[in-house]
Amino acid sequence: MLPTFSSRAFLAPMAGVSDPALRLQCKRMGAGLVVTEFTSIHSIIAKEKQLKENKKNIQEFLEYSEQERPLSVQLFGSDLLALEKAAKIVEPFFDIIDYNMGCPAPHITQQMAGGALLQEINLTQQIFSTLVNAVKKPVTLKIRLGVTEASRYLFKDISEIAEDEGIQMITLHPRTVTQGYSGNADWQMIKELKEISNIPIVGNGDITTPEDAKTMIDQTGCDYIMIGRGAMGNPFLFEQINDYLTTGTYNKYTFKDKLDAFFDYLHLTTQYKIKFSNIKSQAMRFTKGMNGGSKLRPKISQSKNLIELEKIMNDAYV
Repeated sequence: MLPTFSSRAFLAPMAGVSDPALRLQCKRMGAGLVVTEFTSIHSIIAKEKQLKENKKNIQEFLEYSEQERPLSVQLFGSDLLALEKAAKIVEPFFDIIDYNMGCPAPHITQQMAGGALLQEINLTQQIFSTLVNAVKKPVTLKIRLGVTEASRYLFKDISEIAEDEGIQMITLHPRTVTQGYSGNADWQMIKELKEISNIPIVGNGDITTPEDAKTMIDQTGCDYIMIGRGAMGNPFLFEQINDYLTTGTYNKYTFKDKLDAFFDYLHLTTQYKIKFSNIKSQAMRFTKGMNGGSKLRPKISQSKNLIELEKIMNDAYV
């Protein structure tokens, strides 16, 4: 059984972005579900072995806080034995196990993972069956349309197999793998998936405003929406979407609010092992659309430590 979600807007898993500090911030701002950065099944197994020797558990590697719940962990990798083992390792710590069949990055697709799996019907069936039988927690799936334009309807076959095998929710990003993030997400495909599915469907792609969120729900009938790039440096979006869906209005936020939000994020990072390079990238995202943001970004990229970064961001309060 899927957990109860406090809102219809979810935070997407994004490598180097959806770290535990940003996830917690988005959760506090009204995200109904947050998902870890996608993680290789092989690295989970290797890390667990290492951590066990030091009497520690996988939470040292996949960091999170209890306040993020319900919390989903996203896995990738297609070796069935490793998949079963990794799923069993993470199961006690997470509420949902999500499987990635949408990542378009070549270094992922070349290892028969992410979006490349969309064309491997038999293997995906085995993957779903392995996952669902390995754990008692609900298993969900994130997919794209297909690999190329010629195979853009593959998602329909994959979704039917997923549902038959016991997958409990599907997120569709309606672009092909070869499209990457170019062009527009084809929301009509979310509608088509919703029409043939008996499980909840999450629409994902090109939601950057509360209006976009409402339009996607109205046009496609999807049960939930998932926000990726639109939430980068903008955790306010969840609160705005929730307000807009219930009241038709929402608060606007100022540049100062965005700076305050960055410092909130920075404060949260002290509880986790987040690389300075990642924190710096998050700082860049928070300055997007900010007055004088383009002048700030070169300074941010040259900062060498947290003290320098804090000073640069503090000086931006004018």
